[in-house]
Amino acid sequence: MKGVDQFKSSLVLHYLQRSLKNKSKSVNIRPNELSLYLYKNSVKGFKSSDLDIMATLLPGNIVYGGPITTRETNDYKSLGHFIMEKYKEFDDRIVMVDAVSGKEYTAKYMHDSAIRVAYILKSLGIKANDVVGLSSENCFEFAITLFGAFAINATVAPFNITYSEREMHHGINLSKPKVIFCSKITAERIANVAKKNAFVKKIISFHSQKSTSDILSFNELMDSISIPSNNTFEYEPVNKNEDVTLIVCSSGTTGLPKGVQITQSNVLSTLDSQLAPTVIPIGDIKMLTVIPWFHSFGCLTLIFCACAGTCLVYLPKFEDHLFLSAIEKYQVMMAFIVPPLAVFLAKHPIVDKYDLSSLLVLLCGAAPLSKETEDQIKERIGVPIIRQGYGLSETTLSVLVQNDNACKPGSVGALKIGVYAKIIDPDTGRILGPNQRGELCFKGDCIMKGYIGDVKSTQSSIIDGWLHTGDIGYYDEDFEFFIVDRIKELIKYKGFQVPPAEIEAILLTNPKVKDAAVIGKPDEEAGELPMAFIVSQPNAQLGEQEIIDFVAQRASPAKRLRGGVMFIDEIPKNPSGKILRRLLRDSLKNKVKSKI
Repeated sequence: MKGVDQFKSSLVLHYLQRSLKNKSKSVNIRPNELSLYLYKNSVKGFKSSDLDIMATLLPGNIVYGGPITTRETNDYKSLGHFIMEKYKEFDDRIVMVDAVSGKEYTAKYMHDSAIRVAYILKSLGIKANDVVGLSSENCFEFAITLFGAFAINATVAPFNITYSEREMHHGINLSKPKVIFCSKITAERIANVAKKNAFVKKIISFHSQKSTSDILSFNELMDSISIPSNNTFEYEPVNKNEDVTLIVCSSGTTGLPKGVQITQSNVLSTLDSQLAPTVIPIGDIKMLTVIPWFHSFGCLTLIFCACAGTCLVYLPKFEDHLFLSAIEKYQVMMAFIVPPLAVFLAKHPIVDKYDLSSLLVLLCGAAPLSKETEDQIKERIGVPIIRQGYGLSETTLSVLVQNDNACKPGSVGALKIGVYAKIIDPDTGRILGPNQRGELCFKGDCIMKGYIGDVKSTQSSIIDGWLHTGDIGYYDEDFEFFIVDRIKELIKYKGFQVPPAEIEAILLTNPKVKDAAVIGKPDEEAGELPMAFIVSQPNAQLGEQEIIDFVAQRASPAKRLRGGVMFIDEIPKNPSGKILRRLLRDSLKNKVKSKI
């Protein structure tokens, strides 16, 4: 904490100096802004521009973010080896805090606990490249299971805890885990689905005190004297470019999720690009997250913080009091958020009851954040830096991120180091230049290996090493990127990707429904709400609430029709049968305007 202590001790001195110079004037300096100013100026010779590597334009209108100059991870046999050695290096430093219970965990305790999990997995017959399933809310056990699996070079498949049994069945069949770790929230669903899938050999519950014939107790295994272990471990080398370390579920426009294969190299190169000097030393601060670790954004954040030595203060889910009190109690300086959380900070009256002056940086991802909301947060609680980024599960983490030199209103920032980008005409494939709108494509060590068991989708998404995102955007003359639309039809609900086709498939199982289409209805708090357009069968008696209930009984919460239902005579489609969602969105806009 030396770096943080240094700038905090300077705070009073600097404030007094400013007060003396301006004693005849009214000085209105927020603690957040003052802390950032002091931090930047407490580092001798520091310039924030030193950290912002500018992109360059290569021949053929290819944008390059610059090379990754430090490859620290090359010295380690695997991702698990790197994480565990980092924990050994950080030793007694507190690296995790459960904001609900207040329990603190040192790096040494995390290391020893993860190694214990590694021995347990080996005792269960799990070996390198076997898949370990993980379905739990954020908790200490999630983290050590993830890292323990990495230590033996197993592949981890996190599952969304809100999945219905149907969705869970699909996710499990993508990755085919031999063992699944779960919490009390998901245990029953996991057990029911596992009975239908013989490849699942064991289910382990984090919260069961005693093992049963169906579910083993995590605590019993950790305490079992019949499973020998010690705090040392022999790490085996891996094929970093080929061996898959994570299989994360990413929604597709065709309906059910695809399994995105993230390799050891994908994660390690991403870490090399992230573990560079920053204005605020990442290893010296407390960072708050409520982003689910089963989500790729949350999982990679967890991995990054472990390797950076950051004290990660976590919550299992968002609750307004707990979130705000955690910032106040632990003097959190940085927080990961999504747009709905940003709207909460900007508008909810309860925010004024808490001291959030320690916050210096908010990092927002998963969906676009409006400039209006950003300005409201800055005005209300004085956070000097709010940064947005752009990334996909298929790019491991963000490939575009805002910095001091790239934070124009509406932008998603500049290209990350180690990444190439191009904008192409979606119809012809021709590479476009600055300020020309087209499909964003990316290339680099962060691009996924492919979709598991889906060669066709992989080949259509990755062409000559370039990932075609399906998103429409452009870059300006300063190489700052802007997202303007998307070819993909995904609905972004509170950071979750909701495929309309999946909800449409559910709706079409209703005998009273002749045809259906689903779009995202704009919503300030959630981003978008799933909304259905329904063509009823002739003479069928069908109401809005009946349709809403029908979907709610068959889909996870993010896929419920919170945007409502509209009954129409015909679903607009092109000659090939593709739904023209743009026309549906236009009709919704016109209906809103007519009401005004």
